[in-house]
Amino acid sequence: MADGTLDYWRQGLGSAPEEVWTHPDPKSLILADNGLTEVPEELGRLSGLHTLDLGHNALTRLPPALGGLTGLSRCLYLHHNALTELPEELGRLSRLRYLNVSGNRLTELPDSLGEMSALVELRAQHNQLRALPESLGRLGGLRELWLRGNALSGLPGSMAALHELRVLELRENAYREMPGVLRGLPLLRQLDLRANHLTEVPCWLAELPVLEKLDLRWNPVEGPSAPLEALERRGCVVLR
Repeated sequence: MADGTLDYWRQGLGSAPEEVWTHPDPKSLILADNGLTEVPEELGRLSGLHTLDLGHNALTRLPPALGGLTGLSRCLYLHHNALTELPEELGRLSRLRYLNVSGNRLTELPDSLGEMSALVELRAQHNQLRALPESLGRLGGLRELWLRGNALSGLPGSMAALHELRVLELRENAYREMPGVLRGLPLLRQLDLRANHLTEVPCWLAELPVLEKLDLRWNPVEGPSAPLEALERRGCVVLR
């Protein structure tokens, strides 16, 4: 606690303890796996936090005051709750580098996501997403995007601007064709499209300049494919 870390991981608290609100300058607050069903508005007063872990609870909503955590810069863990939406105020966290909202019941991500300009990694696996906001394309520093286990069948055209993206996970979605926007991602190294409904591979796939691993297992792609053979010849690992 001397370094400003308040760690209450898996203590069965049911609610945040009073000392959270009376601590003079908390930097990291860990309330994961405590059966929390709500977070009070007082959360917004903890503007000095750089890390907040609310994962593995039973939260159904987040207070708009979350946007007051303008010092949050390292990690925000909201995974494995029961969230059906995220507050637009999330976009005020313009210094945050890592956001994990996996394992919730989200059907969409807020438009304000595009204001989170420092994001490097976004995890939204195992939700109910059918589309992504166009504002996603404003996350110019994003390097990893994890979207396994949703209901996506396309990607916003704005994603062509994600020139720093290295890892894209689209496993277990509803893709019937390769999203054409991927063609414009010059640094994409890993692409995971396992367990979709792809039947063919576009010729432009071989043009991705630094692709190192392509996973197409559990798709109905059949027969030889010139783009895949070209990728393999240059050293890309192709799994199918």
